[in-house]
Amino acid sequence: MVFADPGEARARAQGVLDSDPTPWRASVAHQVIGIWQRDWGDLRIALHHLRRARDLAARAQVPDREADVLATLGVALVHAGRTRQGLEALERGVAVSGGHTRARVLYRRAYASWVLGRHREALEDVRRAIPVLRQANDVIWTARALTLRATVHLALGAVDRAEADFTAAHAQWDTTGQEHDKADVVESRGLAAFRSGDIPVALRLLDEAEERYAKLGTPSFMLYIRRCEVLMAAGLAPEALAEADTATGALDGIGGQSTRKAELLLVAARAARLAGDPHTAIARAALAVRLFAGQRRTWWETHARLVLIEARVAAGRGSGRLVADAAAVAERLASFGAPAAPEASLLAGRIALSLGWTADAERHLAVAARSRHSGPPLARMTGWAAQALRARAAGSGRGVLEACRRGLDVLDDHRMTLGASELRARATEQGAELAALAQRASLDSGSPRRLLMWSERWRATVLSTPPTRPPADPALLGNLTAFREIAARAEEARSDGRPIPTLEREQRRLEREIRSRTLHMRGDAPGAEDRFDIGRLLERLGEVRLVELAVLDGRVQVLLCGQGRVRRFEAGLLADAETEAEHVQAGLRRLAHPGAEARLPVVEAMGRRLEELLLGPAAARLGSGPVVVVPPGRLHRVPWALLPSLRERVLSVSPSASSWLRAHETEPPPGGRHVLVRGPGLATGGAEVPELADRYGRPTLLEHDDARVPRVLEELDGATLAHIAAHGTFRADSPLFSALRMADGPLIVHDFERLDRSPYRIILSSCDTARLASVGADELLGLVTALLPLGTAGVLASSAPVNDHAVVPLMLALHKGLSAGLSLAEALRDARASLPGDALHQATGWAFTAFGAA
Repeated sequence: MVFADPGEARARAQGVLDSDPTPWRASVAHQVIGIWQRDWGDLRIALHHLRRARDLAARAQVPDREADVLATLGVALVHAGRTRQGLEALERGVAVSGGHTRARVLYRRAYASWVLGRHREALEDVRRAIPVLRQANDVIWTARALTLRATVHLALGAVDRAEADFTAAHAQWDTTGQEHDKADVVESRGLAAFRSGDIPVALRLLDEAEERYAKLGTPSFMLYIRRCEVLMAAGLAPEALAEADTATGALDGIGGQSTRKAELLLVAARAARLAGDPHTAIARAALAVRLFAGQRRTWWETHARLVLIEARVAAGRGSGRLVADAAAVAERLASFGAPAAPEASLLAGRIALSLGWTADAERHLAVAARSRHSGPPLARMTGWAAQALRARAAGSGRGVLEACRRGLDVLDDHRMTLGASELRARATEQGAELAALAQRASLDSGSPRRLLMWSERWRATVLSTPPTRPPADPALLGNLTAFREIAARAEEARSDGRPIPTLEREQRRLEREIRSRTLHMRGDAPGAEDRFDIGRLLERLGEVRLVELAVLDGRVQVLLCGQGRVRRFEAGLLADAETEAEHVQAGLRRLAHPGAEARLPVVEAMGRRLEELLLGPAAARLGSGPVVVVPPGRLHRVPWALLPSLRERVLSVSPSASSWLRAHETEPPPGGRHVLVRGPGLATGGAEVPELADRYGRPTLLEHDDARVPRVLEELDGATLAHIAAHGTFRADSPLFSALRMADGPLIVHDFERLDRSPYRIILSSCDTARLASVGADELLGLVTALLPLGTAGVLASSAPVNDHAVVPLMLALHKGLSAGLSLAEALRDARASLPGDALHQATGWAFTAFGAA
């Protein structure tokens, strides 16, 4: 019962002990309490009860009873880090038992071997146990043994064998009432999905397992470890680090298993390294190494040493000693049959290359490169990265580009299995090294076209195809509705000065639920999207000049496209440009308030400095026609109209040249439907909206109670033009919860992703609607990037706070131009020119940007 209904089993065991039981019955009761404490409570209390159970079993003089308790005690001792004592107890259990009981003891010894990383020994014991358990028709223990064997297969990279065993175990569990065991197999299948590269299914199964454990009241620290692994693979390393640290604190709080603590420290170290915090990674990994060594867990210790070396390299500590250490770790992992062995060989090769040891590097990289043809996507990418580094060391630019192409193709296929735009964006981080190697090889080749091709190859890939439309999931829709209601109540309480901790907690809970269900979505159409065609781009540009900014080794490379050719210019350092852009943002914030006239010359001087850093000599070669700027993700907050060479011209911004090309070729929907939306709480009350309603004759006007999210989404779907006057909020911590404030609460990015087709043109007239979060390799998440893949060809939004009163004349002038047949960029240029020349209105015009090509 302890794995069917743990709480009830523990209560009944205590009841037995309170009833003056025989030694045999008391032994069973103490063993049950010991199991409960071992797996979900205090390990010291568990050992006390299990030793008492062992002594009582000896008094009962029933060898099989004693053997069963010895097996349970042995596993507990291993989890406590007392490996020698634990293995001795298990050996004695095997020796004193026979038949069916011995098979159960062998299963427990196999489990202990798995915990210790002794996978071949674990497989041997399970191989001996399963036939006996089957012959005895012991469904529960047979299913446990199959589940364990599948888990060991996963550790050795044999995913197909694991799936076969999981399927067989699942069929047996369905005939039992073992609810905890059933949850465990759901969790293990989540791990199998992850090992095969299916992150959405892995997240769904792990969340399902967590729900099952919660109903039983049994925390599973192994579940936290596995979910952290999946989160890291999904590009969510900071979340994995936070979850691992939280779980470690909870484990310490109950006096739980030291084996799990070591594993949590290891996963935290990996997460910290991936999150760009090598010093935290070093501290966690070093402690994990010590714990694993003390527990005699060589397999685990070797994996921890790999992370420790990676973190030291990330902290700038490359040395010949680290080459030798990484090579030794790679050799040890290979001897274990561990899938991480190629990763260690790649690390040794990288360090050797950085030291100029080309012969050593070639030896290690050749070993790592063998993984490029088989295994899950990230393992194959490791192999292609090694192959690209080999080609670069050999001076073969063509070889570098071919390896990078093959590796990024693998990642493309993997990305397209992900339905959530957030996961697609974050997954690109896995290809950052390959993209950088290809760009460097392209630059060295002296071909601007090739550099443009590879700059596009890994830029704004999340926009290349629409995200998977969220399913008509009643739970998801209910959570979205509840989230809006809670957020609206919190906003009202905040404005009244009332405390809102309860509402904020509930809002955060709902956000987690919405995000979790969204991350479960699988991609609709596996396979790479259409490849970028430079010839088609140059043909469609006509008189337009497209300026794509690539960043190599921290310096901005300007690729100027137009007149049938691509030219390259070198500009300033990206870090300097980012700093200057932040200063400009601060200046625009001040100019949004009256009385800051004296700051105007300072902000204009910043614009000149930004132009030098971002465009360099290309600024003088732009001609007189329209310009499209394609910046890297880290420069998304630059107000491009502030740059002197761009200030008086038709200017638009696009996340990628491919995105601009798609927008340029997008046809407006039939019907010419116009939608005007006015949200609550604006300083001017959205004063431009009534005048625009008169201008457009009979548009769809949504205001007051009509401006509710369901109605707004219904009318936006497939509209030709939408103008939304509503407060915008940007969430840097969770960009897909960035929102526009409607009558019934926030309209968030997740809502926009439910549209079949977003408006052809959309104008967002409030603050911060163009703010985006830079994630992955060079991806952006936010309101604007949610709209572009869904059918929107042009967006107007602001990247800075704006003065509501100054926005009104800008918007009226903008729509005057649109009514005359101008594009968004043309109408915005003319609208800026029509504004008064004071600092307030000038800053308002600079804060708005036209995105896309409509």
